[in-house]
Amino acid sequence: MVSTRDRLDTDDSTERSGSWAFDGADSVVLFVHGLGADAESARDLAYTARLGLDAAIETGGEASDRPVIGYSWASNVDWGPAKETADANAVPLADWLTAWADEDGRPVHLFAHSLGARVTGATLRELAARERPDALASVSLFGGAVPHDSAAVDGRYGPAIAALDAPVYNFHSRNDRVLGWVYRASDRTRAVGHGGLPDSAIAPENYADVDVTDLVADHYSYVEPEEGCLPRAVGRLGFE
Repeated sequence: MVSTRDRLDTDDSTERSGSWAFDGADSVVLFVHGLGADAESARDLAYTARLGLDAAIETGGEASDRPVIGYSWASNVDWGPAKETADANAVPLADWLTAWADEDGRPVHLFAHSLGARVTGATLRELAARERPDALASVSLFGGAVPHDSAAVDGRYGPAIAALDAPVYNFHSRNDRVLGWVYRASDRTRAVGHGGLPDSAIAPENYADVDVTDLVADHYSYVEPEEGCLPRAVGRLGFE
């Protein structure tokens, strides 16, 4: 796990925990959770993503050798403060990614669920400002709780997505009632994780919407083993 809980105002804003023996792994997955996760549930969510990834890759005919690192941030607060905290995680996450790229060098595939998409979008903007398009091998958003036009070329995150030297996939489901009802009512806009970019939007060249309505039944199923959309994701990412 990598955590910024109670550390955002410190000089060293991230803390590592758990086993980091990744011998033999040719890449890693960094999982960024969404709203409402405390430290324990953040670990559980990252573990679920690992189980889902293992199941998806085994379905493709081979065992998984990609570790999943959980990125734990203080999202267990109300919606407004959680969005502010998501934005505040841009610098520490960019710090971690650039340090990993410089010191380890193995590709990092970022998986972000729900409000984790806001953490990710803010981080991509920070990486673009630092001119570090090499810090990620791919980005996958699962039920992204950010405005549906924010990933367009003229949107909040579009220029930063375009600057990244990696593909960005947006896995969205019309069955996601949390985004279709709760998010739309609170933020008065549609979420990119519910229906993808609006028809009138222009997508960055390295961005793709992936409709997984046929696979994902609700907001919490995207990375679940056997019932989520990770089998479709690993094919896009070349994991099989």
